[in-house]
Amino acid sequence: MSTDDVLAEVGPRLRRMRKERQVTLSALSEATGISVSTLSRLESGLRKPSLELLLPIAQAHQVPLDELVGAPPVGDPRVRAKPIVRHGRTLYPLTRQPGGLQAYKMVEPQRTVEPDPRTHEGYEWLYVLSGRLRLVLGQHDVVLSAGEAAEFDTRVPHWFGSTGEGPVEFLSLFGPQGERMHVRARPASEK
Repeated sequence: MSTDDVLAEVGPRLRRMRKERQVTLSALSEATGISVSTLSRLESGLRKPSLELLLPIAQAHQVPLDELVGAPPVGDPRVRAKPIVRHGRTLYPLTRQPGGLQAYKMVEPQRTVEPDPRTHEGYEWLYVLSGRLRLVLGQHDVVLSAGEAAEFDTRVPHWFGSTGEGPVEFLSLFGPQGERMHVRARPASEK
């Protein structure tokens, strides 16, 4: 809905609210300090609503400003994206919008994989929820346990996965470059 559409609906909404409360234009004028003619023009759509006019009306009717302007209801905030399985790892998207910062819960099964460090533009943050995560970053080869986090520049060669001791669940945050690398990249054997 465009801004003009939202504004066009304010006048009828004001009139409906005033009539439901059985308030006259004169009484509303007295309560708000806004002239009867201005209130009438607002209700008929001949005057565009402004905060200076809507705030006293909202106070007089004892309603939130959202109710006067018909702010769209807040949608369901839950992310219900389907899991993605890539190279044996299951990724659960935690963000809905493409581009920008992306968040994933990742589940890596127990397995032994030879690290194959890669680089790409961006920055990444990892947080281990359960299990142990092996992180190879440049010359470092470390194991992160539940509750531990790591952050790094992804231009440094890096790889992360199971230690081979059991499955690991972790959160990963990265930018669009990282999303392309983690979600869309094919393993070297498929190239």
